[in-house]
Amino acid sequence: MAFGFGSMIAQLKKNPKTIVFTEGTDSRILEASSRLLASTFLTPILIGNPDDIFAAAEEAGYNVRGATIIDPNNYDRFDEMVELFCELRKSKGMTPEKAIPMLRKSNYFGTMLVKMGVADALLGGATYSTADTVRPALQIIKTKPGYKSVSSCFILVRASASGDNEVLAFGDCAINIHPTAEQIAETGVYCAECGRHFGIDPKVAFLSFSTYGSGKDPDVDKMREATRMAKALAPELAIDGELQFDAAVSPRVAMTKCPESKVAGHANVFVFPDINAGNIGYKIAQRLGQFDAYGPILLGLNTPINDLSRGCNGMEVYSMAIITAALA
Repeated sequence: MAFGFGSMIAQLKKNPKTIVFTEGTDSRILEASSRLLASTFLTPILIGNPDDIFAAAEEAGYNVRGATIIDPNNYDRFDEMVELFCELRKSKGMTPEKAIPMLRKSNYFGTMLVKMGVADALLGGATYSTADTVRPALQIIKTKPGYKSVSSCFILVRASASGDNEVLAFGDCAINIHPTAEQIAETGVYCAECGRHFGIDPKVAFLSFSTYGSGKDPDVDKMREATRMAKALAPELAIDGELQFDAAVSPRVAMTKCPESKVAGHANVFVFPDINAGNIGYKIAQRLGQFDAYGPILLGLNTPINDLSRGCNGMEVYSMAIITAALA
């Protein structure tokens, strides 16, 4: 496989993991599960009715006979799950009557399997929306100590002529629609931390249509404030902003617009002002720039739970499963 997957697989071979797939009958999930079952480092747990899953696998031509299959409608620890879920959500008035229909849904059921220690990680979203993957995670898994919000990161990888990989981190492209300056600052720090798992020595650019005040707008002020807050959160990181994208990536432009910057012209972690810019930006890089995009990787949760793009293919599911488990 490409880029850093060899080291992740080696890590998982030393400490094998289990991963829940919430959409057990989806052909892309079945393809990825079949690949994983041919190895020994990551065991898939498929959520759904066993007969339905085996029928879908046979129709698609994938062998998933060695997978663990758990049916929300026939699970011997379901009463225990309901009790724990009610305890976790008691401040919201959760009762067994309310909990049972929620936990029959595979997104909530799968997340509770992670909470109960049945699985190490979860990957969903092949058919679910991002919100339907993130909501149970926030309610059940919750954020790491010291983390105030959940954000996301895409890792973008492109092979160069020299044989090396160009690896970049983009955030937040999937979670926070209208983030505050504080959320943007945290995203920058989270993305830098995530990028290190993929060999990035982070140089973090907070992006805008303005460089160092060349444009005047409240959104520019927000990115400048986010930069200041990120520097306070992680003074050891190379961080700069607000920067236009050309100043962030082109040494020539950086020399003109911000010659004193230690980030401009060499940025490899890009923090966008909102989800519009981030989502459009990573898809432009993917579709026109020939980058492979891995993500969204959710940042800030106590346990790795990740979301798939509904446009993903089986190989992308397999790759994201390895990434998710390696972060466990």
